[in-house]
Amino acid sequence: MTPHTPASHVPLWDEAFAADPHGAYRQMRARYGPLVPVELAPGVPATLVIGYAQAVRILHDEPRFPADPRQWQTSVPDTCPVKPMLEWRPNAIRSSGREHARYREANRAALHGADQHRLRGLVEQVCEEAIGGFQGHGQADLLNQFAWKVAFDVLSELLGCPDGIGNRIANGIIELFDGVNAIRGNEILGQAVADLVTLKRLRPGNDVTSHLLAHPAQLTDTEMSHQVVTLYGAGIEPVVNLITNTLLQLLTDPVVSGDVHAGGASVREALDLVLYRDPPMANYCASYPPHPVEIDGYLLPAHQPVVISMAGCNNDPAVGAPSSGSRAHLAWGAGPHACPARPIAHLIAETAITHLLDALPTMVLARPAQDLTWRPGPFHRALTHLPVTFPAVTSH
Repeated sequence: MTPHTPASHVPLWDEAFAADPHGAYRQMRARYGPLVPVELAPGVPATLVIGYAQAVRILHDEPRFPADPRQWQTSVPDTCPVKPMLEWRPNAIRSSGREHARYREANRAALHGADQHRLRGLVEQVCEEAIGGFQGHGQADLLNQFAWKVAFDVLSELLGCPDGIGNRIANGIIELFDGVNAIRGNEILGQAVADLVTLKRLRPGNDVTSHLLAHPAQLTDTEMSHQVVTLYGAGIEPVVNLITNTLLQLLTDPVVSGDVHAGGASVREALDLVLYRDPPMANYCASYPPHPVEIDGYLLPAHQPVVISMAGCNNDPAVGAPSSGSRAHLAWGAGPHACPARPIAHLIAETAITHLLDALPTMVLARPAQDLTWRPGPFHRALTHLPVTFPAVTSH
């Protein structure tokens, strides 16, 4: 159990990793096994878990792997590009014990109050508006003109967020996830959600933000702002990537596409396949051992991030290829920090993709798949664009 030298850490932040993460996971596995020394940003070490069995054990072992990063973040400068994504916030993702249970229950109750029938109708309405904006042109960027609009507009409606505040939130989230102007993005996002909380205290409605405010947990304004940041962060970027990654699979895999169009498989099955192969949040679910931890012969340092690679674990050869309809992947996490909004995210993505396929059944990629580019960053699996062409449709 010899400590790794900085030179042996695999960078997750560069364009080479973004271009071929699955090749990188294979090389990591061959060299290091299931636990890999990585860099989340230059000079920011972490352990990446790419073994499925090890990840499940870690995700269910909160005493040894708590989610509180406060000790770790004292060791990284404020200019660190991944700090805003990993730093402590008073929310369920970055808390443990009683505080985690308090935040999680408030979020679960507020999300559970969303009417599924109304939500499906809302997604269909937003899809109609998005498709209507480009169907007469014969071409579109499905990421920016469709998936982003669907995820953002639907979530803003669920949270009761007006357009003016919502546009600022959108700009902040983009900069936060890219890690280029993350500090500025964090500031933009923080101020915008604070304004939303103030608005909803004055004028509550039938929306998730108002339900959170009314919950018996009695969240403070600061706590409320961080819950909303979490909901937006978890509700836009991952959903956009899930929609676009699934559409890319359908546009490039004739077997999957043929099965869906012929009725032999559902869009839900295509989504599950992508959640296995290319989950939208590829590496996340960070924890911070308060003491050195030994696991399967590997010594993990204290107060250093342990990051679960959902993509690496799902494609662990020890698990085998997923069978049709199987949902044993880790794309939504597992254990006490598993995503409580996965039914909503799944419904939005499934409804959006089904609606698009019905509207534009003959669309094709506008360029070869190998020419598409992926956004660098240690956490997400995200295209920069998804250009398609199709016969122009004139609305009447």
